[in-house]
Amino acid sequence: MNTVFINSPLGITKIEGDENGIAVISVLSEGEISIEIPLELEEAVNQLRDYFDGKRTDFTFKLNPKGTDFQQKVWQELGNIPFGKTMSYLDLAKKLGDPKVIRAAASANGKNPLWIVVPCHRVIGTDGSLTGYAGGLWRKKWLLEHENPTNQQSLF
Repeated sequence: MNTVFINSPLGITKIEGDENGIAVISVLSEGEISIEIPLELEEAVNQLRDYFDGKRTDFTFKLNPKGTDFQQKVWQELGNIPFGKTMSYLDLAKKLGDPKVIRAAASANGKNPLWIVVPCHRVIGTDGSLTGYAGGLWRKKWLLEHENPTNQQSLF
């Protein structure tokens, strides 16, 4: 497994993966930026940089996240939320086929190992509020505003 650390507007982005795909993308408050980028991680690095520069709305590099079957199902559903749109936790549970799995879906959402690429930041409270985000609510707010720029001062 190769690892690289790149700078982003939200902190240091850690990317881990190999020839089978990217397994982990996370954000750190601090860390040392990598000088060299392993070949297997180059495409992910380039696409994430394009995303932060406002030049990309989706990702095409190969993913290889580790998780339970249910977590994988949730993460796949998260990938269906369009750029610039949001979905409530209840709507996510309904998309999974059972509104009763809302807590389990929220838990799987929080364990998403692929920051930004699997857009768990696009899931909000039923009342439209920003709720729990492993990277901190300020990052969730930044990402949602980055994906849906408006003339308003703030979405939230």
